[in-house]
Amino acid sequence: MVFKRLLGSLGVGGPTVDTVLDPGPVLPGGPLTGQVHLQGGKADFEIEQITLELVARVEDERGDEEREGVVLFDRFTVGGGFRLAEGEHRSLPFTAHLPWETPVTELYGQPLGIILGVRTGLEVADAKDKGDLDQLTVNPLPVQEAILEALGQLGFGFRSADLELGHVGGTGQRLPFYQEIELSPAPQYAHAINELEVTFLANAGGMDVVLEADKRGGLFTSGEDALTLFTVGYEGVEHRDWNTEVDAWIQQLVERRAAYGSYGSYGHGGHDGHGHGYGHTDHHHDGHHDGGRRSGPSTAAIVGGVAAGVAVGVVGGMVAAEVVDEIGDAFEDEEDED
Repeated sequence: MVFKRLLGSLGVGGPTVDTVLDPGPVLPGGPLTGQVHLQGGKADFEIEQITLELVARVEDERGDEEREGVVLFDRFTVGGGFRLAEGEHRSLPFTAHLPWETPVTELYGQPLGIILGVRTGLEVADAKDKGDLDQLTVNPLPVQEAILEALGQLGFGFRSADLELGHVGGTGQRLPFYQEIELSPAPQYAHAINELEVTFLANAGGMDVVLEADKRGGLFTSGEDALTLFTVGYEGVEHRDWNTEVDAWIQQLVERRAAYGSYGSYGHGGHDGHGHGYGHTDHHHDGHHDGGRRSGPSTAAIVGGVAAGVAVGVVGGMVAAEVVDEIGDAFEDEEDED
């Protein structure tokens, strides 16, 4: 028996863990549900703790080189404190709530290239099993979808989406990274901007929408970025004229860019009112309706590039499942370094 326990602590004949998430996408701030399946090993084991860890593939643009890495952004304890008998099978249901700032991974069923994973950890009598890794699919909140829908109807097109390490200055951001959705300009704004970047920073009471537009460089001026922040609530989303509201946001962003063309690229001061001027600190980082939900061709306008097959399920030449495998490998490497 002592020999069996020793083998178990080394991963030979020890218990195994497999987490199965309930089918379907989840929402930022919403519940994540599923079951953790445990299979006993070749001896009895004391299960001290079972954890779920949320990880993301994040870009780090600080410094001279752009790098990618895996970031742990939340952790839940879903069980523990019991003995798992030899060969015993046990299933533990769980419910955990995602952070409100959890990035959106798909829109209208089309992947955006954002890869999130749920890592299961098992602590057994002074030993740890890194467990398995499951891909997490996150749909936008209704207000996020309404804003993206309005941008699509105004003529903006999807280019890409990524997660960047750092903080957006002047906001209550809580996660160590933020999501940027990059859009090509609508025809009526193509003369003023090359690209529009949208960042959603949600919380329990509402959501900040950060819009960033590059400033076209003239013959004697270099291009700069302009940023504006707007705060919206979750109530009455279906009753607001989002096309008109969002178009007004873009106009304000363009006007700010013109009026404050002499400010530095980032970190300019805020303005009172519903919309504010903000900047990403340290070059993006701190260390960076028409009433109702619509359907039909216009609904997916914002993901036209994705829907056309340009980036469906592919990130950097790898399908999503392969990227999840890579996250697992990278996460293990980082743990080994620790």
